[in-house]
Amino acid sequence: MKSNSLSGKQRRNFLKTAGMLGASMVVSPRFAFAGPPKSDRKLRMAVVGGRFGASFFFHEHPNCVVEAVSDLRKDRREKLMEVYNCTKSYESLEQLIKDPKVEAVFVATPVPDHAEHVLACLNAGKHVLCAVPAAMSLEDCERLRNAVNKTGLTYMMAETSAYHQVVISARKYYNEGKFGNIFRVEADYHHPGLEVLFYEEGKPTWRHGMAPMMYPTHCTAYHISVTGERFTDVSCLGWGDDSEALKGNPYNNPFWNETALFKTNKGNASRMSVCWRGALMGTERGEWHGDRMSLYARDPHGLDEVKINASEELGRDDAGFLFKRAEKEDYQQQDWWDSDALPKLMRHNSGHDGSHTFITHEFVDSVINERQPLVNIHEALAYTAPGIVAHQSALRGGENMKIPTFDI
Repeated sequence: MKSNSLSGKQRRNFLKTAGMLGASMVVSPRFAFAGPPKSDRKLRMAVVGGRFGASFFFHEHPNCVVEAVSDLRKDRREKLMEVYNCTKSYESLEQLIKDPKVEAVFVATPVPDHAEHVLACLNAGKHVLCAVPAAMSLEDCERLRNAVNKTGLTYMMAETSAYHQVVISARKYYNEGKFGNIFRVEADYHHPGLEVLFYEEGKPTWRHGMAPMMYPTHCTAYHISVTGERFTDVSCLGWGDDSEALKGNPYNNPFWNETALFKTNKGNASRMSVCWRGALMGTERGEWHGDRMSLYARDPHGLDEVKINASEELGRDDAGFLFKRAEKEDYQQQDWWDSDALPKLMRHNSGHDGSHTFITHEFVDSVINERQPLVNIHEALAYTAPGIVAHQSALRGGENMKIPTFDI
């Protein structure tokens, strides 16, 4: 006799299909792009930086055209022109921002240049999308905040972790109250072997010796982009091995790896780890622990996303004590990029777990519709500043330090 119940695999496929059909309802409305474009306006975009900058999809967005590109290297300028079907290039950012046709600039230049390049664009009257992190000092965080407030222009940081598929799901569950109270978040960004990028053509690059917590946003976004909390305190420890590879770096950084414990403005905990070296498997992942539900992102050991629900069912542990069993739910992660959350041409997988198409759309749509993007200047600095202070804590042996906010 055949059973009418679905097998585990059938049920997962059914749930995934059902989620796809209702995607415009379950994703935040700011993302929904069902039907034809609501405006025929074309944002005239420029892209600066021919490596990371070439991995986005402005040329696929119905409300965008790439007006110009720039890189200091001719080969990279040519690559950008090819990717974005653009015929205009400039040898420098300084030349590009003088172009009156350019309305917005994607700053994908080396990290130490982000703050100055963003300020130059804002002062030239251009909206800005900037690669991570926003800045490398608290002083520059304040300068950026003040410039955005003064000009009234759109600023967005291109933080990929905020648009990982599981993070989009976590935001959905949080907004629906499914977690209950999230009392703890963990996030790891492990990139072992990064020293191969310390030098290029025999010359040190901006990556040489950069402190791990000075590049914190792939971790901090896992907490802040979901709950909106702010980190207020931090204690951080660093690890280094007196390697020759770290000596002489411009940051005077002695650490390969840094691990921080943050306290939020709601009194919750967040453990973040950024590591460049060790017997580690590369990963960008997080966990959200709530009193009603928890969600675990895929990890490098082969474990897929896991959803855990609180339960009243009692069980016994291996010592014989009674406890309330947690229930592991049959769960398959939704591919949000394959939904009407994006324009039709952009419904494909992209860099960093499908995040690049979301970042592209969020920025273009926020400028076109004159609204704040998800990772606006206040969010960007909330992701960035905690890492700056965390590194200072590590240099002081884990001293507990206060973190300023830039929300006004």
